[in-house]
Amino acid sequence: MFSIKTINNISDKGLSRLPSETYAVSPENDNPDAIILRSQNLHDMDIPANLKVVGRAGAGTNNVPVEKLGDQGVVVFNAPGANANAVKELVIAGMLLACRNICQAWQYAENVEGSDEEQNKAVEAGKKKYVGYELPGRTLGVVGLGAIGVEIANVAVALGMRVIGFDPTITVKSAWKMSSDVEEMENVEELIKEADFITFHVPLIDATRDLMNAKHIATMKDGAVILNFARHGIVNDDAVLDALESGKLGAYVCDFPAQKLKSNDRVITLPHLGASTAEAEENCAMMIADQIKDFLENGNIKNSVNFPAVKLPRGGKSRVALTHKNMPDMIAKITTAVGEAGFNIHHMRNESRNELAYTLMDIECEIGEDLIEKFSMIEGVLKARQV
Repeated sequence: MFSIKTINNISDKGLSRLPSETYAVSPENDNPDAIILRSQNLHDMDIPANLKVVGRAGAGTNNVPVEKLGDQGVVVFNAPGANANAVKELVIAGMLLACRNICQAWQYAENVEGSDEEQNKAVEAGKKKYVGYELPGRTLGVVGLGAIGVEIANVAVALGMRVIGFDPTITVKSAWKMSSDVEEMENVEELIKEADFITFHVPLIDATRDLMNAKHIATMKDGAVILNFARHGIVNDDAVLDALESGKLGAYVCDFPAQKLKSNDRVITLPHLGASTAEAEENCAMMIADQIKDFLENGNIKNSVNFPAVKLPRGGKSRVALTHKNMPDMIAKITTAVGEAGFNIHHMRNESRNELAYTLMDIECEIGEDLIEKFSMIEGVLKARQV
């Protein structure tokens, strides 16, 4: 029986993929095999000794101590692409809100007073203040062409926009899904200069913090719109407010309210709605549940943010999974331990990712806990288990 601790509200549709016969799922489990969460901050959490895997039901993992967990051999999963459609729709909505002055016009209409006839006259006289513009022919710059960025780029092309993109780490999978009409920019600086709208879909790391700063904003087209539905901190709030006050920027649309932003009527802040649809929450929960189930039952890793992807078809009588440091001679020590125990390896896979590595192997006969204990004593082995 595997113990699963849930944090935050996790979709029942996802949790139903963990059968009650083999999974005890509860927010009360204190020493779980796995944790499934959404937005809870885990950075100050004491890591349970039994913990093997953490699943973030979403794409970003800023609320998860990924490096700390990796150092203890705990695999961290996310759900890339599961909420892509939800974020895509909100980004497109954000562009429309900005270019058609919808929020400002709505507020104006809400505050018009008098009889219906008086209100109609006031609306007809006042609507000229909210004249906007259309999207076709405008240039959208997409920074980050993962699952979300690619979907946004494709729908913007379909809307008649010119789309330019930048992502130095774009995957082959993403490239295959992206419209051939999307133009590749050599660097983010060139993209910023050409964009009428710019949207960010990158994680918040040292390289992306304050990526949209005063220096970059100064090179943008007059009246350009910035959209941030990725992470607070990628766009510098003070630089944006200064640019809005000077008239350099047309609008700022973001998913991260801050007190200083609320006072400017050219700022549209939403309460972190990016993945807040029933469909996205279900998709994320189902993806995470499936990945955790496959890892706990078969040792396979897919969509980990700290360990390499490894998938091995079942063979032999016993399967062993080892998270370990990426160190010289590690494979030799592991295989020597198997040989000294008198066992033969049916097949195995070893992959590394930066400082961490993962070995999954099938042994031709049944093994006992003695071999698992022997693996655990090898220097650099973080966790060893029979799957």
